[in-house]
Amino acid sequence: MLMCLGIPAKIISIIDKENGTALVETGGVRREACVSLLSLQGKSINDLIGEWVLLHVGFAMAIIDQQEALDTLALLASLDGIDANND
Repeated sequence: MLMCLGIPAKIISIIDKENGTALVETGGVRREACVSLLSLQGKSINDLIGEWVLLHVGFAMAIIDQQEALDTLALLASLDGIDANND
């Protein structure tokens, strides 16, 4: 049985507003991700900086609460040794 997993990531900066890409960090690793699927609900894309998102295969799927993100990272760390102190 295969399972897809979304992991919490924090948006560090916006790379390209037109193409909806951002620099995100999770587990101490920074990478480019697409944030264009997020519902901004009247906000600017720049308002995403500092937000936690659920990341799946390079796409931010939803904005999540910081505590939920930290709890999930702690759970993943207990399973796989990922650094949960990513704040």
